[in-house]
Amino acid sequence: MKLNNSLKSHIWLYLIIFTLMIVLFLWLFQVIFINKYYELSKADQIKRTTLEIIRNYDEDVAYLDKISYEDNVCIEIVKNRMTIYSSNESNRGCLISNYQYKNDFFDSDVDEKTYKLINPLFDTKTLIYAKKYNDDVTIFVNASLEPLDNTISILSNQLIIVTIIVSLLAFVIGYFISKRISKPIEKMNKNALKLANGNYNFKFDNNSKISEIDELADTLNYAKNELEHTDELRRDLLANVSHDLKTPLTMIKGYAEMIRDLNYDNEEKRNANLNVIIEESERLNVLVEDILTLSKIQANKDTINKEEFDLVTLINNIIKRYSIYKETEGYIFEVNTPKEVIINADKKKIEQVIYNLINNAINYTGEDNRVIINVIKDKKVRVEIKDTGKGIKEEYLPHIWEKYYHSKKKHKRNVIGTGIGLSIVKTILESHKFKYGVKSKLNQGTTFYFEIEQKSNKFDCI
Repeated sequence: MKLNNSLKSHIWLYLIIFTLMIVLFLWLFQVIFINKYYELSKADQIKRTTLEIIRNYDEDVAYLDKISYEDNVCIEIVKNRMTIYSSNESNRGCLISNYQYKNDFFDSDVDEKTYKLINPLFDTKTLIYAKKYNDDVTIFVNASLEPLDNTISILSNQLIIVTIIVSLLAFVIGYFISKRISKPIEKMNKNALKLANGNYNFKFDNNSKISEIDELADTLNYAKNELEHTDELRRDLLANVSHDLKTPLTMIKGYAEMIRDLNYDNEEKRNANLNVIIEESERLNVLVEDILTLSKIQANKDTINKEEFDLVTLINNIIKRYSIYKETEGYIFEVNTPKEVIINADKKKIEQVIYNLINNAINYTGEDNRVIINVIKDKKVRVEIKDTGKGIKEEYLPHIWEKYYHSKKKHKRNVIGTGIGLSIVKTILESHKFKYGVKSKLNQGTTFYFEIEQKSNKFDCI
């Protein structure tokens, strides 16, 4: 395995360093600091023994002998600088006969003191703890510090063996652990490169049994599906925009050639052909405008300019634009609104929302050519635009806000619109944070709606 900046190398290295640090701590506490630790432990022991004697002091010789034997210490009780009790010192390396430290303690003003001396009898270190019981009685407790050189030598030899074995185990086990952890991430990285190249025919593995890696795999699978869906929509958009561009361009070219070659001397036919060219040019203009509008809104380059206006007046003005459809094609626009509803929103964008929803209803309404517009005022203002067409299957409803979604079934050149109207509606309403949706039943028509909930309680209704 190459030692580089890979995850595997880092995990492997960290595990080895962690193991060596543990071995180092063992060396420090079991070999290097063992004498100091032993000394501190003995000092604490003789202090605890002294305190126990003080708590139960009554010059009971049997009691003192018992403590001396059980704690393996030497005890001396001195009263008015005269020894009144001394434990058996023959087997404990006691240093009771040395008066130098006693006189030092008697001459000092302290109540307790610890001495560390060399016992000349056994040539060993001895700890002595002196504590005043009262002004007359002083208790001395001392314990020999046993030589630990042999013990340290044995521990050192053991730790050398342990260090070698543990280091080898850390090297081998660390390698396999690092490989086990890094393998799913390496595989994930390879799949991510496929994703970057537009290949979606794979799935990120989420069975590593490591929760964080599995969660990352689930997130990447979700991102992959969204990218695949977006890529599909992009291809559909290009195909359908190309289709919508090609049709009017072909007609413009064809009618222009007819004017040039066939009808240049027939004013009536020439004017009819020119009208077709104008209509198709207008259709191209609407398509380009819709695409630009959607791009600006989605890029957050088009700001929301809120103002107070009458929603009912706005709807009535929009309906007037469709008078030609009433006259020439028999469309019926049924409008049910209060007399006035004042709201606070971006007037031009709400106008575009209503306009696009009415266009959609015109394109898909039933044989009766009826389009229904309702404005309902309760706790909020609800705008509904209904058609009487064939309806939409329930599984398709979540997708109808996507650009050119209808083209996935069968491309239809709309009477009005460009195929991205509902996507514009969605973007505008979300920028206003208005609730919106669609309800549909097969053969009973479709209802698109949005709701305006004014935080400032600014709308009025008459």
